[in-house]
Amino acid sequence: MVITCEKVVPAVWYVDRRQLLGVAFLGIGLWAWSEKGVLSNISSITDMGGFDPVWLFIVVGGVMFILGFAGCIGALRENTFLLKFFSVFLGIIFFLELTAGVLAFVFKDWIKDQLNFFINNNIRAYRDDIDLQNLIDFTQEYWECCGAFGADDWNLNIYFNCTDSNASRERCGVPFSCCTKDPAFSVFLGIIFFLELTAGVLAFVFKDWIKDQLNFFINNNIRAYRDDIDLQNLIDFTQEYWECCGAFGADDWNLNIYFNCTDSNASRERCGVPFSCCTKDPAEDVINTQCGYDVRAKVESEQQNFIYIKGCVPQFEKWLQDNLTVVAGIFIGVALLQVRGVCSFRAYIDYIDL
Repeated sequence: MVITCEKVVPAVWYVDRRQLLGVAFLGIGLWAWSEKGVLSNISSITDMGGFDPVWLFIVVGGVMFILGFAGCIGALRENTFLLKFFSVFLGIIFFLELTAGVLAFVFKDWIKDQLNFFINNNIRAYRDDIDLQNLIDFTQEYWECCGAFGADDWNLNIYFNCTDSNASRERCGVPFSCCTKDPAFSVFLGIIFFLELTAGVLAFVFKDWIKDQLNFFINNNIRAYRDDIDLQNLIDFTQEYWECCGAFGADDWNLNIYFNCTDSNASRERCGVPFSCCTKDPAEDVINTQCGYDVRAKVESEQQNFIYIKGCVPQFEKWLQDNLTVVAGIFIGVALLQVRGVCSFRAYIDYIDL
């Protein structure tokens, strides 16, 4: 049997868009249940009084996987049963969506009551499940609301109700997601944005001075390489990632008391460099931490066979030039988000003042 492009294309489409996405949703759902201990105690699925958002991932993921599997295998194997199953299943879903839309319009008051009942049930179970709690908090923050019809709905929760028997510290309160945001945040965000913009302009204007300060900063950290394990790991990561050694070259490691080439240095690492300066040998499974020993005692033409010759400052400049579009895009994106935040809070302040 010859598989033509007309058969492969829909198969690939369903694998990419439905089957894999369905598997991802199922994986997330099962992982969430595993974290909450549901998989080790299946009966706990029905114990929670409120809605578990993990069900959305499980159900949606399962439906998407079944649809994707039927569409993919049916197209590849020319299996009419699977193709009919896919068509009928998709038709049923469409019919149910259409029916739900019509019924929601016809019985809107009943739907409203059921929605109120559903929300109130979840308010009661707010502290019972972390996923449900996060969903309620997100909803209240996003829509700037509190409860189903008002803040008093939180009387239904045993921790927030105002009864005399409630000994909770949260008595007569509401979750943090009900709270209005402090307008001072917009001023703070504006200051941060202004400082970022100023820093960007100054970095461009005084780039040579910035380069000198960066060199000074790196050299200071080279001196303190063995003094702090976190700093040591950071320097090693930087040198490995950018394939560099020192600020402007391997000789910068003369600044460190363990690696300098002076006659008074009795260290075994004398005239060497950290292992992170070494070029990688693909055949090595275990990192050779002694690969930089005595390497700077060799002539420079021989050094490049063992270590990176270029310094980290030039390599960082090269990385910025190669990724200028991406870096600029990230900064612009972050700046736009901050501007949007400032404008939103400014508009909210004006609304409150009306």
